[in-house]
Amino acid sequence: MIDSLFGSKTRVKLLGLFMNNPDRSFYVREITRNIDEQINSVRRELANLIKVGVVTAQSVDNKLYYQADKNFKYYHALREMFADEAEVVSGATVSQPDWAVRLSAVRGLKSVIFAGALVYGSDSKIDILLAGDRMDETKLRNTIKTLERDAGTSLNYTIMDQDDLYYRLSIHDPFVDDVLKSKHTIVLDKGGLFGEKDAQKASDESKKAPVAKGDKATAGGAA
Repeated sequence: MIDSLFGSKTRVKLLGLFMNNPDRSFYVREITRNIDEQINSVRRELANLIKVGVVTAQSVDNKLYYQADKNFKYYHALREMFADEAEVVSGATVSQPDWAVRLSAVRGLKSVIFAGALVYGSDSKIDILLAGDRMDETKLRNTIKTLERDAGTSLNYTIMDQDDLYYRLSIHDPFVDDVLKSKHTIVLDKGGLFGEKDAQKASDESKKAPVAKGDKATAGGAA
């Protein structure tokens, strides 16, 4: 029905992409990957949106980038119609229940937090924080690559030992606190670190916790 209202399925998908990512610019082939539409259709609808004033275009390093124009008269009305509170990455919705199942299958992985690019409205620089014991890191990194393909963008992620995460929570380590203070979602919590009872336990036993070992890996996309 909404396709009929706005004239085309491609236009609706473009509006969803731009209204859910108003502060980000995209080039054409990036857009086609995110909304899964033919490039000719995308170019045609982008031209229409630019003509109306919904989208602006800017050339950077010989690439044309498109972005929502927040000065457009009906920008806020379109935001209310198309923006949502789901986890949005480059216009694609990431299914948390589905990814909780996939990540649960990684041996030794106990804690996963989505933030940053994976959670709409999050200002975290880290997109995924992962922790566990004796993890199958090869499978974990391959799973993250699949998530990046699903999301349509590279992701910044950090992997650490579960004891390290436990310690960092207990001392309110700035790195972990920055993730938790931003908008985030606990996707996996096999160790119960994020339950109220366990959080108090972490604080009470902070003196017994091991010395922080530092991040095992921080990556921009696949590491």
